[in-house]
Amino acid sequence: MRDFGLHSADDEAIWQHAAAAGYTIVTKDDDFRQKSFLRGSPPKVIWVRLGNCRTADVEAVLRARYADILTFEEDGQAALLVLTRLA
Repeated sequence: MRDFGLHSADDEAIWQHAAAAGYTIVTKDDDFRQKSFLRGSPPKVIWVRLGNCRTADVEAVLRARYADILTFEEDGQAALLVLTRLA
């Protein structure tokens, strides 16, 4: 978010920016999941539900679920994708 001047922005500002720009929010923050349920898309939300973990763990899940993420992005009706720890 630093690239967009939103490093210290609140969730609503981030939501509005992502929606206007056509971005997908990738987050570990449950607040964005709740917004997605209440408001739908845009923006789409990918909720990385891993709890406390290393950045490498998040990266591994994103890489392993790449095909699912692409399918999610192409689905015009989908608003939320939940990603969990790999088996």
